[in-house]
Amino acid sequence: MARIFILIVAGAAIGVGIGLVVGWDFAPVQYVNSHLSDLDPRYKDDYTVMVAAAYQVDGDLNEAIRRLQGLGASNIPVYVRDVTERYISESGSGNENDIRTLVVLSRALGYYTPPMQSFTLPTAVPTPGS
Repeated sequence: MARIFILIVAGAAIGVGIGLVVGWDFAPVQYVNSHLSDLDPRYKDDYTVMVAAAYQVDGDLNEAIRRLQGLGASNIPVYVRDVTERYISESGSGNENDIRTLVVLSRALGYYTPPMQSFTLPTAVPTPGS
């Protein structure tokens, strides 16, 4: 009886081991055509920065909102504000250009909070006589 139990446990362990090796090395899961809302939060942040950069190029706020709707955020302006403020608070790991890009989009969406003010893009200074 003990021998049968040992064989069953050994067989199960070998089966699990083979299954893990096959699943991880030879046939891993590949996600194709997933929804933006399924992205890991750090990749959602990266996507938001890319949308903000596109907004700076094309100036199309409605298109930026449409692009961000796929992330599943219930309130896009608040979501962008939160991402922007998180980038600012973690500025040691963030890129200042990314922060400025996010500030431009957040401001266009109606949120321009005090932490964002130090990351505003410089405006052209009028020269005398012009």
